[in-house]
Amino acid sequence: MEVLNEISQALQNGDADLVGEKAQEALNLGVSPSNILSDGLLKGMGIIGAKFKNNEVFVPEVLIAARAMHFGLNVLKPILANTGVKPFAKVVLGTVKGDLHDIGKNLVGMVMMGSGLEVVDVGIDVHEDKFIEAIKEHKPDILALSSLLSTTMVEQKTVIDTLIKEGLRDQVKVMIGGAPVTEQYCKDIGADGYATDAVSAAEMARKLV
Repeated sequence: MEVLNEISQALQNGDADLVGEKAQEALNLGVSPSNILSDGLLKGMGIIGAKFKNNEVFVPEVLIAARAMHFGLNVLKPILANTGVKPFAKVVLGTVKGDLHDIGKNLVGMVMMGSGLEVVDVGIDVHEDKFIEAIKEHKPDILALSSLLSTTMVEQKTVIDTLIKEGLRDQVKVMIGGAPVTEQYCKDIGADGYATDAVSAAEMARKLV
């Protein structure tokens, strides 16, 4: 349907207002909210994600596209809520203790939300006990831990160790990411997944659930 292609293209262009207008137009035409989400918004975000991985677009373009995605989601949310369509998984996301970086974390959160995940962002410099509280309160499918410093990446292991101590490790998948983090480190500390960038993180989340 042409209007869905127009939504996808407007999102790729970062035209937030047009994405919102076209999403409303599609609803008025009788297109289901789930189709608008999958064949319009997610399709456009998927194309941006692929271009990002191929270095054809960069972080600013991804952020602008993610912002446009939110305009579309805001149109759909009330209808999706009424029809009982729920996010396919929930993620608790945060930057570990001692680390004040949030740009990468925020980008991951935006792309995850754009991919149909519910994201609970607990912020930066998060103590392991706060992650435990968030897991008990929100009961997520995934815990995503960010660290941008080699001096703080050890806190990712601390959080996992605390999950084990609290008897919560088997209730949640743990993803890690950040500049100093590697696939080998992911295996060494017993995490379930590692992603190099925001788009990969959203894809990894889908695989884990």
